[in-house]
Amino acid sequence: MQLTDEQKKEIDQARLSNFETRRPTVSELEEIMFKPLPVLDHGFVRIIDYMGDDAAIVQAARVSYGKGTTKVSDDAGLLNYLLRHRHSTPFEMCEIKYHIKLPIFIARQWIRHRTANVNEYSARYSVLDREFYIPDQVNLATQSKSNRQGRGEVLEGKEAAAVLDLLRDDAENNYNHYVEMLNEDESGHIIDETRDGLSRELARMNLTLNTYTQWYWKIDLHNLLHFLSLRADEHAQYEIRVYAEAIMETVKRWCPITYDAFIDHRINSVTLSGKAIQVIKKMIDGVSIDQEESGLSKREWRELMGVLEKLD
Repeated sequence: MQLTDEQKKEIDQARLSNFETRRPTVSELEEIMFKPLPVLDHGFVRIIDYMGDDAAIVQAARVSYGKGTTKVSDDAGLLNYLLRHRHSTPFEMCEIKYHIKLPIFIARQWIRHRTANVNEYSARYSVLDREFYIPDQVNLATQSKSNRQGRGEVLEGKEAAAVLDLLRDDAENNYNHYVEMLNEDESGHIIDETRDGLSRELARMNLTLNTYTQWYWKIDLHNLLHFLSLRADEHAQYEIRVYAEAIMETVKRWCPITYDAFIDHRINSVTLSGKAIQVIKKMIDGVSIDQEESGLSKREWRELMGVLEKLD
């Protein structure tokens, strides 16, 4: 991840700012305010603003006028109860705003979560930077044979090298043509005064999807936890999962009690269907049962067996 001198100066100035406030603040989160947390090769996540904390969730749940109970254990018990029983409204009282730099193809996957406020860098107004996501070789893989939206075996040797060359060459060539069509460089300066360039809103169509974009993303804690439960999952695409993992670390600082409850009741928990529960009951009773007898589909059976293997 590279920042320009101007960007570094802007971040330093923001971090030097100090405001008096009567609203709750979280010292652990304040420590990393505005700091870019590196993700992938050129991406980052950084916190711009936030509202609320663990106590605010408790306060909203109890509709109280102060900080709620004085015992942390009481607050932890309530927060665990709320998450365990999926009471979402109190968590919506906390909000956080991020500045995120990410490849366009991940942004298009990310934007499917329609529960946030988003303002993206405008390629109609500005020239996009010459920055592209090029995966590490260990993250190049074949198409999974069992999952249409997953990866299989890691590509190695000449085949992997050829793919990386194609990704770099195509991104560079398309960006060069983008600049040529615009007739302006990355700073917006005219290249050839004797000709007109294509409009930015049209020239951008030539860019590859591994080009980086940026946006401000504001979301409440309830919807953020839902996002993380999907995108921090081990089955999520690697390139979006690493962003989710970076955001998880910010949530851990922001609302540590809620974070622990989330890990316990979402990340490290499983949901079982009624049929799956019946299968487990029979297994506990010593009854031998296979997939055909279970009433579960082959995929459901594989998933259940995967859960049981983790318990060994």
